[in-house]
Amino acid sequence: MKNLRISGNEKISLIGNMATMLGAGIPMFEAVEALLVDSKGGTKKILEQLQEDLTAGHHIHTNFARFPRVFDKISVNLIKAAEEAGKLEVILLDLRNNLQKEMEFTDRIRSALTYPILVLIVFILVIFTMLIVVIPKISTVFSRLKMDLPLPTKILIFVSNALLTYWPLILTFSIISLVTVYFLYRQKKEVFLSMVFSLPLVSRLMQEIDVTRFTRSMHLLLSSGIPFVYALELAQEVVLKKEVSQIIRSARELAQEGKQFSQALRTKVGVFPSVAVKLIEVGEKTGQLDKSMGDISEQMDYTVSRTLASVTSLLEPLMLVFVGISVGAMMMAIIAPIYGLIGQVGQR
Repeated sequence: MKNLRISGNEKISLIGNMATMLGAGIPMFEAVEALLVDSKGGTKKILEQLQEDLTAGHHIHTNFARFPRVFDKISVNLIKAAEEAGKLEVILLDLRNNLQKEMEFTDRIRSALTYPILVLIVFILVIFTMLIVVIPKISTVFSRLKMDLPLPTKILIFVSNALLTYWPLILTFSIISLVTVYFLYRQKKEVFLSMVFSLPLVSRLMQEIDVTRFTRSMHLLLSSGIPFVYALELAQEVVLKKEVSQIIRSARELAQEGKQFSQALRTKVGVFPSVAVKLIEVGEKTGQLDKSMGDISEQMDYTVSRTLASVTSLLEPLMLVFVGISVGAMMMAIIAPIYGLIGQVGQR
């Protein structure tokens, strides 16, 4: 159960159907029985376990906690608070809406990265095709003619011969390297992420994404009645960038001391936008911090979309220029000796 996964759409459908049936006055046990009729795969396993837990008198959040890869700590605590407050159908609807926003948010990021990744894959395939198919045929011609080749051409022929001669060794080394990197990533995930997030185009974008996800989670948690300090602890887990996480940790420590959350946000200028800090300060004074967090998340959602568009519009031509220069350099390394040969024939 700990390793069970379901897709985002299945998760949204499951929570949405529960909320709809509860809103219609159908008891949870009957709702689960009805949903089990058409369910399959991981969703069916979750519902079967939920049916057993309800029969045994357990709470719904206890069941959700059994599936950590499906329901994170925020979802589990929201359901727990909803059951205690007696407004489960309302929180389920809020959770479904939040999951939809998060899924749309993630889809926008993926779609923005699709084109650069596709260009990179095509570039790698073109390079390997030239090294494995084109270069060996041309090198055979050059060796027969006993030509004096320029250094770039010699390097290409050397790499091509190495790939064709030692491909089992290269393949084994590549697999071992990938496995090593994977396990190092599992063990030192924060180090790898900090390296990626420090890249010029990625750093600002990831910072905005973290602020968006954090404020959206805080809005949902505070609206559901979760205590502020505990909500900060839960919302901190959705943040990926270490710098943002440290600010949230500092804010939680200040909140425990009875100080304002907005004070901690001012200690690191530029991470949280000044408008967001001001809205949080107003929310703290008026007792509407949950609303302020919701307003910030909506604004940051738009900001991330705009930054994504800017990064993508800049990244696409850079990728094309890089591919063009690389492929052009390889072609010149192939064509230059041929031009030299034609020049020698012309002189004769």
